[in-house]
Amino acid sequence: MSRYARQAILGEVGPEGQARLAAATVLVVGAGGLGCPVLQYLAGAGIGRLIIVDHDSVEETNLHRQPLYGMGDIGKPKAETARTVLQRFNPEIEIEAVIERLTPQNVEALVARADVIVDAADSFAATYVLSDACVAAAKPLVSASVIGLTGYVGAFCGGGPSYRAVFPDVSIDGATCATVGVLGTAVAVLGSLQAHLVLSLLLKFEPTVLGRVVTFDAKRLAFGGFGFEGSPEPEASVPFIAATSVTPDDIVVDLRGVDEAPQTFANGRRLDVDHVEQIVTQPPSSRRIVLCCRSGQRSLMAADRLRERGIANLALVALG
Repeated sequence: MSRYARQAILGEVGPEGQARLAAATVLVVGAGGLGCPVLQYLAGAGIGRLIIVDHDSVEETNLHRQPLYGMGDIGKPKAETARTVLQRFNPEIEIEAVIERLTPQNVEALVARADVIVDAADSFAATYVLSDACVAAAKPLVSASVIGLTGYVGAFCGGGPSYRAVFPDVSIDGATCATVGVLGTAVAVLGSLQAHLVLSLLLKFEPTVLGRVVTFDAKRLAFGGFGFEGSPEPEASVPFIAATSVTPDDIVVDLRGVDEAPQTFANGRRLDVDHVEQIVTQPPSSRRIVLCCRSGQRSLMAADRLRERGIANLALVALG
């Protein structure tokens, strides 16, 4: 117990709290900028079992904000590399690497294995897929996102409102870390806060962090946030489905541009979000409309526009 002596001595932790951490399983989706500090601090705290899900490999552009990796790790799977590093850091805990993309097909089984789920993927599709699965399984979800110099972290589901209840709409600006940039220290702050929210949930701190969002502006060095306890769940939501679940009877709309994807997906009709209403026929077809894009962001926006036109039979695909 000498490894955890400095935290176990806290009245809020103690031997019982440390035992709860040792008995806990945490699923961490994403081993990148957010996932690195999350994994490092959860491993350091003595979480008994970590499940790391990431399909990506280490790139040199990752290294400024993902300190679990070095130059010698370039090209290696992030999940497997993170497991190796963390196992040296704390050999007392169990760590499993899942080198897969999170999908609607595997999310239910993964969520079922954990006590708390961490969304460190920084992907719209992953966040909504995880939120839906956590609502169904009554498991808490700690989600964060960082772009540029700003970001947020919040605790959803598991007895609190879902991510969809708080963020039913998304921005259409398409900003990503690759296009806008991101400061490593901003990611580290939000990732550390994610780890703290996980520990708070497992140690049953009061008041609960469920139903709260913390925002951070690294340029102004300002924290903010809000509570969303009691936010109503949306009456209906559009599900993300796996690409393999698209059927020949579906009407497929590929929202990607030609420069982004020279070939359309599943013989889809290529439209952008501003013109997606062109797919609506009179009278409206009863066939399912499947909206496809890279991250899920444009698909969500297009779905909102079609729902305003009374189209309800919709599904979304994030092609990665």
